[in-house]
Amino acid sequence: MPATPALHSVESPAVRDLLRLANLDGFDRHRAHLERLGGCTHPVQLTGHATTLDAVTGEVLRSYDTVADEPTGRLLVACGNRRASRCRACSRIYAADTYHLIRAGLTGGKTVPDTVRTHPRVFATLTAPSFGPVHNRPSLRPCRCGTHHAEGAPILGTPLAPVTYDYCGAILFNAHAGTLWDRFTRNLRREIAARAGIPQKTLPGVLRLSFAKVAEYQRRGAVHFHAVIRLDGPDGSTAPPPTWATVPLLTDAIHAAASRVLLVVESDVIGTRALAWGDQIDVREIHGGDPDAPLTDAAVAGYIAKYATKGAEDSGTIDRPLHCSPCQGRGATHSPHGDRTECPHCLGTGLAEPPESLPVQHHVRQLIRTCWHLGQLPDFAHLNLWRWAHMLGYRGHFSTKSRRYSTTLGALRDARRTWAATQARSRAGLPTLDATETETQSHWQYLGTGYSPGEELLAAAVRRDRASALQLKREGEMRE
Repeated sequence: MPATPALHSVESPAVRDLLRLANLDGFDRHRAHLERLGGCTHPVQLTGHATTLDAVTGEVLRSYDTVADEPTGRLLVACGNRRASRCRACSRIYAADTYHLIRAGLTGGKTVPDTVRTHPRVFATLTAPSFGPVHNRPSLRPCRCGTHHAEGAPILGTPLAPVTYDYCGAILFNAHAGTLWDRFTRNLRREIAARAGIPQKTLPGVLRLSFAKVAEYQRRGAVHFHAVIRLDGPDGSTAPPPTWATVPLLTDAIHAAASRVLLVVESDVIGTRALAWGDQIDVREIHGGDPDAPLTDAAVAGYIAKYATKGAEDSGTIDRPLHCSPCQGRGATHSPHGDRTECPHCLGTGLAEPPESLPVQHHVRQLIRTCWHLGQLPDFAHLNLWRWAHMLGYRGHFSTKSRRYSTTLGALRDARRTWAATQARSRAGLPTLDATETETQSHWQYLGTGYSPGEELLAAAVRRDRASALQLKREGEMRE
């Protein structure tokens, strides 16, 4: 939790700004608005107006203008960042939405019937191959280096022999992980059809493959995927799969499909790389409401939601792009290919700061350096590795799902937005508006991000109060 700024004296800029805010006519309204942001770290500042009209008569039902209605003349909107390292408050909301999305696909709800519990469901993990031996996590046996490493030791995940470690292979695997997953799902449909004894082209008429997955970084910086994989009838979750579609069949098909994925990448500079999944493929059945079951639907939903808010920073890298933002803003191409206007911020290198100055371990720095160097090769120009160096080459979304797995994050956000608007009108004593009978016309302009110094004091208090409430809740659950 970010520390509350110190109040040294009434002469400090933060206190002076807080006193300015307190003297505004609408201070109570503004403070309540900051509380509703939930302690967002980097809110977006907007100015503009919105008008709600009767869709039939054109009558103005509600008018809002930031200059007239907001004490500070601007509207603050939560950043919505999913990363816990960037905004813990917004990441909690993202994690909660992801939890409900995954849970709905396992137990029903949110337009998904509860009969989906009876469908074959497994929790699968596909890992990266070895790019060289690394210092392993604590266990009963010592590491290959002969030492028992402590939990959380910085050396965990780093190569035993950095000189021979395949850094190019590690970056290329991350960069092509999305393609490998796509080929895996294609292979999986083929394997299921083969085990059912039917042609693959007829499979969509009797069975649909649904999934939801999340990416996770290992300590060594390699991406692997955790996925809920479910078998449905041809219409998705609303229809049961055929009787031959069982968990053992799905498990066997997953192992076979993953082992057959192969992607060959060729380059005149680094030679040929054969990219494939690692040997450690784990597939476990997901059980229903029995809390004593080895793997429950609630546990799986919580596990995926937790990793949906994390990124490459868990492997020790940074959580921001390395390319120079001023160059991007000027419209200069930032790829190392082609001509670009030399920028005084990066001196034409395209790097906001050299990898050598980053506060990361040598292993992570070498991954970033490899990513940037590979991005300069014409053979890999299409991968835009220079843009994804901070992600160690991974270019995909962290959480994805098939179309008919369950509801969508957009639908959950819309429902929350509608509920908040209804509550706000109820508190103001106004009638509820039917969205199907109204039309909204609006115009917004971006001003910047963040709080004023005084607003940051109020936001820090919100974060502190919410952290205390969460801690009390956890302690209460532990006592139960």
